[in-house]
Amino acid sequence: MFSFGRKKTALLGVDISSTTIKLIELSQSGGASASLFHVETYAVEPLPPNAVVEKKIADVDAVGQTLQKAVARSGTKTTRAAVAVSGSAVITKVISMSANLSAAEMETQIQLEADQYIPYPLEEVNIDFDVLGPSSSSPDMVDVLLAASRRENVDDRVSALDIGGLTAVVVDVEAYAMENACALVLGARGDERSEQTVAVADVGAATTNLHVLHEGRIVYTREQNFGGHQLIEEIQRRYSLPRDQAYQKLLEGTLPETFEPEILTPFKETLAQQIGRALQFFYSASTFNRVDQLIIAGGSAGIKKVDELVEDRLGIHTVVANPFTHMSLAPHIKAQDIARDAPSLMIAVGLALRGFD
Repeated sequence: MFSFGRKKTALLGVDISSTTIKLIELSQSGGASASLFHVETYAVEPLPPNAVVEKKIADVDAVGQTLQKAVARSGTKTTRAAVAVSGSAVITKVISMSANLSAAEMETQIQLEADQYIPYPLEEVNIDFDVLGPSSSSPDMVDVLLAASRRENVDDRVSALDIGGLTAVVVDVEAYAMENACALVLGARGDERSEQTVAVADVGAATTNLHVLHEGRIVYTREQNFGGHQLIEEIQRRYSLPRDQAYQKLLEGTLPETFEPEILTPFKETLAQQIGRALQFFYSASTFNRVDQLIIAGGSAGIKKVDELVEDRLGIHTVVANPFTHMSLAPHIKAQDIARDAPSLMIAVGLALRGFD
């Protein structure tokens, strides 16, 4: 079930995060150009507390029932879906193999040699591979991306989708779904590859993931324990509000006047520091000493002028992720709603795009 397999029909992209389920359905009227994609429907549905803990599904039934609500809210008729496991739950390794091998022969050889790369009993993991292209080490070899995850990580997501009335056709890795969405944002779908080095800071509720892409491929990923929860917790503490009310007032913009200078600005400063720290780890672990652009994704990317502050502090051209800039929308979708949710829909969009590979 763990699959990089190419699919040719529309898929629902389903992103199961620690606090919400996000799903989106796209259609395409022509080739791989972003301007030809159309948003048929989407939905964002909050998860019950502790349904997903540290990127693992702790309550499959709760996640499945929430997904059922999201499907009903969206109105989609599509039942085939793509879902992803987090990078921390996946072991990836690039290996070199003979270019003369067929896909079936590669699969057989990988199964025979997988125990060299996977530190778990093979009966406990799902394994798949994807040919990246010619190897730089030899013209007779190709680089192959090998990915493996413990079977429970995949099975829990498949089961949750089943409860939600969906069939998991593709199980991807969040980092590669983000890579796919970034190719769309950067206008490099298909065979085109941006020559830029682009960093993506995906700021979730509990963690921030830094992905660095060079020539369209992820070359580095790092996860840090920082996210939007810190902002909500500070609102709760300062104004003595329960979590739900703190979150609602933040969305509505009805917090006291002291909120922006005393809470929001310090949070943005800390976010910039966290991204800068993650970039320093990247520079020290690689041959790179700069990135050309920074994209901020995730729920916290929607904070007013966060991109301007981060750009000022880090000296890097910074933008907020929006995969829908060149897409058309179904009549029932409000432009202001999807614009608000856009930064947090990157992984879901990357998954939905798998239907058009």
